[in-house]
Amino acid sequence: MRFGPVPVAEAAGAVLAHSVRVTGAGDKARRLPKGNVLSAADIADLAAEGVTSVTVARLEAGDIAEDAAATRLAHALIPDPEAARIRIARGAKGRVNLHAEGAGLLRLDRPAIEAVNSVDPMVTLATLPDYQRIGAGGMIATIKIISYAVAEASLHKAERAGAGALHVAAPVYRAATLIETRIGAAEPSPKGREAMAARLDRFGMRLTDRAFAAHEIADLAGAIARAEGEVILILTASATSDPADVGPEALRAAGGRVTRVGMPVDPGNLLFLGHLGDRPVIGLPGCARSPALNGADWVLERVICGQEVTSADIAAMAVGGLLKEIPTRPQPR
Repeated sequence: MRFGPVPVAEAAGAVLAHSVRVTGAGDKARRLPKGNVLSAADIADLAAEGVTSVTVARLEAGDIAEDAAATRLAHALIPDPEAARIRIARGAKGRVNLHAEGAGLLRLDRPAIEAVNSVDPMVTLATLPDYQRIGAGGMIATIKIISYAVAEASLHKAERAGAGALHVAAPVYRAATLIETRIGAAEPSPKGREAMAARLDRFGMRLTDRAFAAHEIADLAGAIARAEGEVILILTASATSDPADVGPEALRAAGGRVTRVGMPVDPGNLLFLGHLGDRPVIGLPGCARSPALNGADWVLERVICGQEVTSADIAAMAVGGLLKEIPTRPQPR
């Protein structure tokens, strides 16, 4: 592609780089926008206005125009939009946006995304972070061709580098049981259940009937064993502060296994994770009673969308794991 000023008389068919205001037929002013392919009528209007030269982009053999290039790259990134649960928007001004077709988690191949952006500075792809929760219709990425065209060779290299690099993981569960422990006869505040119900609703999930247990190993183990939901959530009256505390020990007593106690995310440190058979079990930190973002959200969202969550995965959440303070915290940092 050639870019720069040319005489107006030689600009027909070129792409206007900077908008120009002209007076057309009937002395009606109009604006020739940048990106406009100059027609014979445009050239006549420019000449009548006294404009002698314009800055344009002129495509050469082997160049792909910006909209076509952005659209091609989008389809390389998302070769099967239905399977990826991503909608590819129409290209305009060198940009194509990608949207989630349904609620879920964005999954991406970071090295592939970086490789796309390393091919040519004129070819750019910006995305939300990996594992970002997204609602139906939410924008997850944008492709922008900076210049008015790019070389076919560069576009082809970017297409190969980013092939199949994004998809939206869908929820795989429909219902969860929330077990709340209590100390004494007082019923726990409904705020915790309300906050968890709202979190699940984002993914089209529901809570089963409310379940309580005394904050004791045996009683909680019985409640875990009776839980009906595909995912079991435990919100204890007293925070889990040790691998041998009531929550983890109750899961073991119910025949389950504990895979992680504690996480390097704050708020959210006092979480535990395990399984009862093939059902995931999440011991929630006390901050889950608030609707504010906390570490349990990151684990819960991955679990709901069928993503394996290992102890190593939780350890890797440390970078970026210092989250916004919640107003209910009794001792703010």
